[in-house]
Amino acid sequence: MSGHDDEHHHPSAWGPHDWSHGAPHNSWAPLIMSVGFGIFLFMLAGAFTNGIFDASYVPLVFVGLLVSLFGLIIWWRQDMSFDGTYEPMSTGAPFKNIQIRKVSIWVFLMSEMMVFTSLFSTYIRYRTGIENCQTVFERGDWVEQGYTLEAGEALICFEPASHLIASSMWHIAPGAINTFALIISSFTIVQALRWAKKPLGTIDEEVRRKRVYRYLGSTWILAIIFLALKMTEWFIGFYVPEIEVLGIHEHHIHSLYSEGYLINADHYHHHDWVDEATGATMLADISVSASTFYVTTGTHGVHVFGGIIGLTYMTFKAWTGGYTPTNAVSIEYFGLYWHFVDLVWVLVFPFFYLY
Repeated sequence: MSGHDDEHHHPSAWGPHDWSHGAPHNSWAPLIMSVGFGIFLFMLAGAFTNGIFDASYVPLVFVGLLVSLFGLIIWWRQDMSFDGTYEPMSTGAPFKNIQIRKVSIWVFLMSEMMVFTSLFSTYIRYRTGIENCQTVFERGDWVEQGYTLEAGEALICFEPASHLIASSMWHIAPGAINTFALIISSFTIVQALRWAKKPLGTIDEEVRRKRVYRYLGSTWILAIIFLALKMTEWFIGFYVPEIEVLGIHEHHIHSLYSEGYLINADHYHHHDWVDEATGATMLADISVSASTFYVTTGTHGVHVFGGIIGLTYMTFKAWTGGYTPTNAVSIEYFGLYWHFVDLVWVLVFPFFYLY
């Protein structure tokens, strides 16, 4: 067999790829990304052991991220040439004659549903099984039992994040804006798919290119806004200037971090937990309630971040004119994932921010 035939039948494992000959089964992308994710997660776990941060793991955390990025680049190089000519169908029941990629994304989403179901059920179990901190405070027996800031002993109770977040319209604003941002982003991703699927000859291809990449880019911007507001809510806080016309007074909205609402908050006290008779301040261990909040909302945030990575590539591909009716289904598959992320947030917001 000639060298030309070898090259023809054994495409590059690093991309680009000729999809007319099938999928790049010799691609190194899955293996490299798996190794990268493994390094990242193990080193990140090592950096936070028993609540103590070990900076020596940080370089290896970035090594894991760089290895994962290298694998993603290989994957994207191979996908850039995907024009829809290769779309294998399932042959067995119950998915016969359905695209394998569509089956895969639905199976993936079902596994994701299990992840978030376990997080929600854990939250409900602890929320209903551990007495609410406000109830304990109002009962007043914590003073006699010595669970005070002065004594240094903390009682275990459930302090929902909504006690802080829903305390004013300014505190709830980042979460409310994020809700609208994700809902709008579901609309923009559908519009990107709509323009990509318009039949050839019905619109100018330059119009298609601009509409698709602008709608995908808009989805990307809305996802960035979501994470930016999430970080503001968690770590930064924000300043509200005085607006006399609207009756708004100058004040600063503190972040959850500065309020002391943390996963390791085993000696937490709220400024409202002061007994009028004795002047004592109730001290509480809220690590369980804070953990359920951060783990659930953080897991959702990681999914948004993953969507941002995917949208970064898809917007670039759309900018190059890479999406046509023959391969627009790739946007549809990503859209299924993005709608799921949106739906989860619609449940997270009332459960963790309002209730």
